[in-house]
Amino acid sequence: MILLAFGVALWAGAHVWKRVAPTHRAGFGEGGRAVVSLALLASVVLMVLGYRAADAVAWWSPTPALKGVNNLLVLAGFYLFAASGMKSAAARRLRHPQLIGFSLWAGAHLIVNGDAPSFLLFGGLLAWALAEMALINRAGPDRRPPPPPVEWGKEARVAGAALLVFLAVGWLHGWLGPRAWGA
Repeated sequence: MILLAFGVALWAGAHVWKRVAPTHRAGFGEGGRAVVSLALLASVVLMVLGYRAADAVAWWSPTPALKGVNNLLVLAGFYLFAASGMKSAAARRLRHPQLIGFSLWAGAHLIVNGDAPSFLLFGGLLAWALAEMALINRAGPDRRPPPPPVEWGKEARVAGAALLVFLAVGWLHGWLGPRAWGA
């Protein structure tokens, strides 16, 4: 589980680098983006390898009900992530739609996976997302103007995009590992 822990720590460190050490990060100039990108790639590799190699001490197994809750929360998380990218109503009303969506994804996986490696992986990523939101909030107040009226066509496109990504990820998830929709 050391690889897994190091991967989660590297993920968090790469993301918060510019917030906790802005002068150090600025010293890298444009090369800092490459450093962050490489660190994030390495963190994902370490998390995957560490998760697969970890001894799974399980306290509970996923039930159909837990999988249903997980899937609804993951779909909501994907919606918020898509909303952020497409600047939908949810993105204009929430300060951190991507991080909230990521938190929903991580929390959903904590609900359905009752083993130690999952606690470390998804719990660590959830802690990072919550800490990141706190760091952003501490850096400055939210000064967004009031949101314009909801564009229902855009909202439908966001929901459709989130559903397509959810289905694709669910299929890929089942192909690579545990089935996202049971059985």
